[in-house]
Formats: sequence, structure tokens, C-alpha cells
Amino acid sequence: MGRLAGKIAIVTGAASGIGEASARLFAEEGAQVLAVDRPDSAIDTVHAGNGSIEAFAADITGEDAPKKIVAAALGRFGALDILFNNAGVSGRAFVEEMTDEMWDRVNGVNVRGMFRLCREAIPALKARAREKGRARIVNTASVMAFDTDYGLAAYCASKAGVGGLTRTLALELGKFNITANYVCPGAIYSGMTRTNFDKPEIREVWEKKAALRRLGQPIDIARGALLLASDEADFITGHELVVDGGLTLRT
Repeated sequence: MGRLAGKIAIVTGAASGIGEASARLFAEEGAQVLAVDRPDSAIDTVHAGNGSIEAFAADITGEDAPKKIVAAALGRFGALDILFNNAGVSGRAFVEEMTDEMWDRVNGVNVRGMFRLCREAIPALKARAREKGRARIVNTASVMAFDTDYGLAAYCASKAGVGGLTRTLALELGKFNITANYVCPGAIYSGMTRTNFDKPEIREVWEKKAALRRLGQPIDIARGALLLASDEADFITGHELVVDGGLTLRT
């Protein structure tokens, strides 16, 4: 029996990187997964042939996207146990040079889109928790939720927002047996970071910063999300799970 046997999950940002690895791992652990990503992504092909994963193309910032995503999960699988909000974007600009459009894009995806999908999913999660005794929300933040770097004002603000949103969800939903937690990746080699980390001089710096002396891989974060999504996390809520290979141990 897998750790998610009989569970139904939504995973966003599932066409690549952490989301792709998580959708696949959740399915391997017994879940049925609605894998969501933008229509212009590889979502329609990347999970082809996996009978436990249903692809769904949607931009989470779309006006009707939350309703369509949750309806798709309920229509295909009949219920919802786990919402894993992983979709995210980044961007780099000094504050004095950052446009409103840059700020709004990063925060629109990373916080607003997440909030709206959580809000839409809560009734289905409550119904499942009444039936099965538990349901889960897992969100992807970043170590930049509590750290920073040059040019990352929008990104850091958005990821701090993920933390605040998740802790409040945990407080409000605990009495319904719904837990809400967030994972904070460190330096992960993924589609979003590959351009930089493929440069040896950049990769070596970040590998040296981590106590484990390597970059993280998407599967490392997927395993953290799996823990928080599993029954083993019944008494964990409002928690910030840092998965960074020891990157933030030193100042």
C-alpha cells in the first residue's frame, strides 16, 4: 500500500520541475492526480501513459480557473483529499526599476492564484475530511520567504505571503481536520533555475553554500510535500518545512 493510497490530489505547476516530480511521486504512492499547468506548457504530454495522472491545462490566474480546476478533479475522481499549490514564477529587478506589471505578475501567480484556488477547494476538502477524517493543503514557498537577495523584492514578498496565507489556513481549518503546511525549497535544479545553474561558476557557489554540498533536485521537494500530504502528518499544521540541504544554516 502506498502512502497516498485512495487519495485524490490536485498538483499545480505539474508540467516540469517540482510539480512534475510531485505529481509522479504522488501517483506512485497510490494517489489519483489532477496535474495542472498552463496551456502553453508540456502538461498534455509529460504525464502521458500514466493512468493515475489526469492532465488539465489551465492558467491558475484565470478568472474562472479555480472553479474549473476543482470541478475537473471532482468530475474525474469524485472527491479531493490533497491540494498541492506548487505553481510559481520568479523575476529579478531592483525595486527602483521594478514595474507594477512585474510586481503584479509574481504576486498574482504566487499568492493571489494560490489563495483563490485554496478558497475554491475548501468546501471539497471539508467534505472529504468529514468522510475520511482528514484533508490536506500543501503550498510551495521558498527559503526566500525569510531570506532575500538583490532584485528579489517581488519574489520574497510573494513567498512570505505564502507563509502567512498557509498559517492562517491552518488556524481556520484545523477544526475541520484539514491541515495546511508549506515547503520551503532552497537552491533547486529545475526548469526555473537551470539557465543559471548550468553555468559551472554559479553552480559551484551554490553547491558550496549547502551543508550537503549539492543542489537540490525536484524529487527532494516532492518527498517533503509527500510527507505533508500523507496520513503521517496528522498532527503537523501551520508548519514551514525547509528542504534546502542545509543552505540556510549559516548567515
